[in-house]
Amino acid sequence: MSKPFDIGIKPSEITPEAVFLRRRTLLAAAVACGLLPRAFTAAAATIPADGALKDLKEWPDSTTEKPASFQAVTTYNNFYEFGTDKGDPAANAGTLKPSPWSVQVTGEAGKPGTFTLEDILKPHTLEERIYRHRCVEAWSMVIPWVGFQLADLLKRFEPTSRAKYVQFFTLADRAQMPGIRYPVLDWPYREGLTIEEAMHPLTLATVGLYGKVLPNQSGAPLRIVIPWKYGFKGAKSVVRIHFLERQPETSWNMAAPREYGFYSNVNPNRPHPRWSQAMERRLGGGLFSGTIATKIFNGYGEQVAQLYQGLDLSKNY
Repeated sequence: MSKPFDIGIKPSEITPEAVFLRRRTLLAAAVACGLLPRAFTAAAATIPADGALKDLKEWPDSTTEKPASFQAVTTYNNFYEFGTDKGDPAANAGTLKPSPWSVQVTGEAGKPGTFTLEDILKPHTLEERIYRHRCVEAWSMVIPWVGFQLADLLKRFEPTSRAKYVQFFTLADRAQMPGIRYPVLDWPYREGLTIEEAMHPLTLATVGLYGKVLPNQSGAPLRIVIPWKYGFKGAKSVVRIHFLERQPETSWNMAAPREYGFYSNVNPNRPHPRWSQAMERRLGGGLFSGTIATKIFNGYGEQVAQLYQGLDLSKNY
């Protein structure tokens, strides 16, 4: 493993990877499990003791950029349920219990209900996709995520013609998440996408990174990744998926609407009120290295620009 970059965290404060994995007896099947009502769940296979996901398919359209190290990805996180500093999630997320886990599906869907994580994952083939991951505070990482197209999951709930948006809710449990005790945001954390964004082939239902199950601080056991948007749009530790007709509330837009819009697409031409978005620092290569120009839609414009035809991106930010 490559040397960690300097992010101001002492080596003694970094939780070893093996400890991350021992803290969780994650779902009983991260590769083969079924989307069926709870009563019909099939017997699940077990995850290897080291947390490694098997039989992964490599996504041919992954970026060729060098990924950040596992240590960098798992020790520099935004997950306010475990603290507001970048090192807090790695230090505090050991209290999260990602197994057993269930997700409630509500709203404008023909097949709502409550589903175990084992239900949700079957029969999807997991892919490893190396995406650029952009944070609004002018930094970015390249991360090898493991998951499957979110669209393949959402279609199985049979969203109705009234389902114009999809909203995601993160777990909010004071016993497991010390940050919930503080009114930093209006808990639970919630995010939303248009149905077209959610169904786009790039949008990923994510269960792992670097070929292993998600560490707690990375959003275990299920998170959403939308590579052309700022990272906060990807809800972590998802416990509810809600289909609705009107644009839903999202946590950062509720907290600071002047700074964070609903769409939150990477757009270097629209500065954040408190900093420029024109450049970004690629984490993983040293504290003062890796500064590059930010690309519109995080470099995925060719694939997603058509979703926003006729939309003024300076106003719909």
